[in-house]
Amino acid sequence: MSQTEEPADGEAEPEESPARGVDYDAIEGLLGDAVVSRETHRNAEGFVVRADRVQDALSSLKEEAGFDHLSNVTAQEYADRFESIYHLKKYDDPTEEVSVVVPTPRDRPVSQSAEPVFRTADWHEREAYDLVGIEYDEHPDLRRILLPETWQGHPLGRDYNQDKPQIVTFEEHENPLADDHRDADTMLVNIGPHHPATHGVLHLKAVLDGETVADVESDIGYLHRCEEQMAQSGTYRHQIMPYPDRWDYGSAGILNEWAYARVAEDLNDIEVPEYAQVVRTMSAELCRIAAHLLALGTFCLDIYGDFTAIFMYAMRDREVVQNILEDLTGQRMMFNYLRLGGVVWDVPEPREEFFAQVREFLADLPNRIDEYHDLITENELFQLRTVDTGVLEPETAKEYGVTGPVARASGIDYDLRRDDPYGYYEHLDWDVITDDGKDNYSRLLVRMREVEQSARIIEQCVDLLEDWDEEEREIQANVPRTLNPEPDAEVYRAVEGAKGELGIYIRSDGTDTPARFKIRSPCFSNLQALPEMAEGEYVPDLIATLGSLDIILGEVDR
Repeated sequence: MSQTEEPADGEAEPEESPARGVDYDAIEGLLGDAVVSRETHRNAEGFVVRADRVQDALSSLKEEAGFDHLSNVTAQEYADRFESIYHLKKYDDPTEEVSVVVPTPRDRPVSQSAEPVFRTADWHEREAYDLVGIEYDEHPDLRRILLPETWQGHPLGRDYNQDKPQIVTFEEHENPLADDHRDADTMLVNIGPHHPATHGVLHLKAVLDGETVADVESDIGYLHRCEEQMAQSGTYRHQIMPYPDRWDYGSAGILNEWAYARVAEDLNDIEVPEYAQVVRTMSAELCRIAAHLLALGTFCLDIYGDFTAIFMYAMRDREVVQNILEDLTGQRMMFNYLRLGGVVWDVPEPREEFFAQVREFLADLPNRIDEYHDLITENELFQLRTVDTGVLEPETAKEYGVTGPVARASGIDYDLRRDDPYGYYEHLDWDVITDDGKDNYSRLLVRMREVEQSARIIEQCVDLLEDWDEEEREIQANVPRTLNPEPDAEVYRAVEGAKGELGIYIRSDGTDTPARFKIRSPCFSNLQALPEMAEGEYVPDLIATLGSLDIILGEVDR
């Protein structure tokens, strides 16, 4: 808990005021006696709520105040208590935020579950229990989610002994629906964790009733590396930035880096030069195109079942983007290009050749997109496999905190580049792509159209960078070598990653390393909605639906 002080004369204001259109006094009155106290985080006001009144508080905020997006749940341990923070936003306006803070005593870290109010709290609270050790009353399935059920201790706990030997026992797989389907012949089928259709080390436990999916459970954690704890061991200025590239490693590294840069710059009152903002925006959209091309190619691989020309074409075009990014950053995957306050260096010299390379790619892209439409969207087989399969209704998507192309394909007009502006996006001409098909076909279509919008953004950035005054090409702000934000400052910020809302919560302790570093992965929340989309359909539809989510397990597990 913290009470952020007002900046002294001469100091920079935070990126935005916490009271952005929200009447927090009215909210305090709405929550009534559930509120114990109130505190200020840099992004929003936080209301400390009794552990047995969590559902009442969240229901009031959702139903009466319109906070329908549970963006993130942060669990942490202090010397005298445990704490859960529910970060709430509005899908209609994500700049309107509020935090619900739930403290519990160290000797009994138990609070009421938020799952009956927000379905997305299911996985988030399981993770909090798994890694920190907080228990949630009335949770429907409070099990570990990243670590084996036999694991001893909680890795983000203050008293965790990392040298303690762990024994993971083999458990025989049982049909979880055996008691519920006594009149039907059901069968448990394990898909993965080492299978190309799972897009990484993901294990799906699918229960089949004939050829129909009766139940599916995602078993994650095979790629969990405790990225949050590694970030908590690194310094703000130099040691954390290389890690984000390793979350969504499907060419989206700069988008990941920007998530950390945005929250750390807000926490340390760092203002990024305008020129560096344009370079960031251009490089981030190049990453978005590369990530969407990878999603397109692998999705078609799932649909057609072999290495077709479509996959190879997608890799061919992605390779061009990778070459541009390599020229810009020096790396092909782990870019490490952003720095707090800007970027590590300017576009490569001679600039004319670099810009010509980018323009050549952009000039070829419309023909490439037309070719993809001929091969994919107009293909009868592809339509039969994807139209009206994996349907995700918009209200269900909101319940699970779904964001990104998956949400926009269900008609949810939500994009943080426009709705919570950062970088140079608000000064450029581009459109947010949505579709009301709600199915596997729509999710591919949205990504293809977003590639076109990213190209529009990149072209405008190149125009600006070419004409920028030579004397004003400032790539970094003057950032102190050591950053020590004030103790107990708390902030949650997010960017529009390739898969959706990629957010980070940081709490400082006055040192040059974070006291708590929590990653909000869009893939984590999106994958949680898989049963809603797959149950009642056929096994091939399950594979198509999983592919349409475009998950990266490095970001799911972190």
